[in-house]
Amino acid sequence: MDTPRQVVNFGLGPAKLPRSVLLEIPKELLDYKGIAISVLEMSHSQWMFPSLGDFAGAQKNVGSAGVTVVIDRDDLLGFALRECPSVLEYKVQAGNNALCNTPPCFSIYVMGLVLEWIKNNGSAAAMAKLSSIKSQMIYDIIDNSQGFYVRPVEPQSRSKMTIPFCIVSAKGDNALEKRFLDKALELNTISLKGHRSVGGIRASLCNAVTIEDVQELAALVKKFLEMHQL
Repeated sequence: MDTPRQVVNFGLGPAKLPRSVLLEIPKELLDYKGIAISVLEMSHSQWMFPSLGDFAGAQKNVGSAGVTVVIDRDDLLGFALRECPSVLEYKVQAGNNALCNTPPCFSIYVMGLVLEWIKNNGSAAAMAKLSSIKSQMIYDIIDNSQGFYVRPVEPQSRSKMTIPFCIVSAKGDNALEKRFLDKALELNTISLKGHRSVGGIRASLCNAVTIEDVQELAALVKKFLEMHQL
C-alpha cells in the first residue's frame, strides 16, 4: 500500500530517492524481471546482468550509495600511470567490456530506475528548471533576512542543488542552529545539519526533493526568522 512519506530528507547523500522508485524496488526485489533471482544475489558475470545497463554508477542525485558515474571519451583512455591498479584503469574495462571487480548490482539497478524516473519527468532540462525554482525559494528568504541568515558562498558561485547557510554570523550561532535543527526534526525534516568541518545548516535539494518539500522547508526558515529576528 502506498502511504505518504513521513520524513523529508534534505541530506546530500545518501539522498532522497523518488517515491515511485522506492515503490518499484520491493516489487522486483525477489524476482527481477521474471528470472526468479533477486538483484541482491545476482552476479555481474551472469547473462542477465548486462540488461541492467553498461557499467557506470550513481552519486547521490542519481541513485543509492555505492556507485559513481563516469563518462569518458575514448581518446582520453590509456594514459593512466604505471602505478594505477587495473581496477581503476578505464581502458582495461572499456576494451574488454568486462569488470575487474564485483560491482554493486543493486545500486546500479536502483540507478536505472532513477534515470528512468528522470526521463519520464522531463529529463535533465526539467530537473535543472526545478532546481532553479526550488533553490530560489530558499535563497530569497536568506537574501532578505537582513543578516539573520548568512550565506558563506557569493551569489555568483552558489549552488542550485546544495544550500549552506549559517545563523547570525559566518561562524554561526550554535545554540540557534541547534534550535533550528530541533524544530526541523519536530516537523519530520531531517539531515539539515551542515558538514562537520564547517558547521551551519545545509539543505540539499536533490532531484527527488519536491516543490512541496521545499515549500515546507521555506516555511520553517521564514518562521524561524520571524521568531528570532530583532
